[in-house]
Amino acid sequence: MSVHSNLRHFHNLLTPQSLANDLPASRRENRTRLFTGPFFQEFWLLKFQQTLAAAISFSGVGLHTGTSVDLKVVPAPPNTGLVFERVDLDNFRIEANIKNVARVAYATTLMKRGVLLSTVEHLLSSLYILGVDNAIIEINNLEVPILDGSALEFITKIQQVGLKAQPAKRKYLVIQKRLYLKDHDKTISILPAESFQISYSIDFKHPLIGKQSFDFEASPETFAKEIAPARTFGFFHEVEVLRKNGLVRGGSLQNAIVLTEDGILNDILRFKDEFVRHKILDSIGDFSLIGRPLIGRIIAHKAGHAMHTHLVSKILSDRSLWRLESDLGSKRSKAGNNYSYRLPRTVNSSRPV
Repeated sequence: MSVHSNLRHFHNLLTPQSLANDLPASRRENRTRLFTGPFFQEFWLLKFQQTLAAAISFSGVGLHTGTSVDLKVVPAPPNTGLVFERVDLDNFRIEANIKNVARVAYATTLMKRGVLLSTVEHLLSSLYILGVDNAIIEINNLEVPILDGSALEFITKIQQVGLKAQPAKRKYLVIQKRLYLKDHDKTISILPAESFQISYSIDFKHPLIGKQSFDFEASPETFAKEIAPARTFGFFHEVEVLRKNGLVRGGSLQNAIVLTEDGILNDILRFKDEFVRHKILDSIGDFSLIGRPLIGRIIAHKAGHAMHTHLVSKILSDRSLWRLESDLGSKRSKAGNNYSYRLPRTVNSSRPV
């Protein structure tokens, strides 16, 4: 199936009727649909925590290890958070939080008591933005499967099963003071805002990339349409060196954009600015390590995993920068968690550029 067919298929999966037909009658009225209705303030500011309505499974290869891996995301009780479970190592658990961040070169790696879990950012990004507060992520190897290099399959399967509200209130980390970090020409900052927002810019000396910028405000439909389809990318001239260092052993044209000196080896891009959109996808996964829904605006220029996670560490280490609040949604809307979300009919990312 071509990438255009995949994206059209993804859109069809997100229509209400197709979703309803996939569910038992007993569950059709009690699940949260993710892609119709209001925008940020009536989704992100939910009153209650949520988990998946049913388990979802994925299989593939690790981008860097090149080894086969099976992964299953299962519902979890309130206040569990997002927790990885290495089923190949006696169900050893690694919580997805900043304390367990180990390496951030080319991917975000978690480690606890010497046990590693790598390339977690795409899955965490999808769970975080779609509102999954609690889940156990069972995995039988040390790297999350790269799939097609984007988050499309993750969000498609989350949408298929839906979410369910839980009897515990959500607590939001609300930024109340500005924080700015700089490393040579790389910068990242966070400041107070009414929603979760990311403004990201990159600058590469490559004719297909150059200077790109994108502004994102958190909502499931915007994420599904504008961010999730964006694939990871790398440069052909770096591949051999990376592989000698034990990286990108599972990389291919099926799961990454590969850039030559003046073009790409792949047929097409999904967006003209797919590169900066993927940076936002990665960054959301890193910001999810804050462990709570975030209310604030992040501005990043030429940042990467290291700066993303450093920002999270700095935020959590300075209690004056933020406050915890609950019931934000109920203060602005009386709808609670009874929302419906529907992806727009046209998925622009299916057009070649």
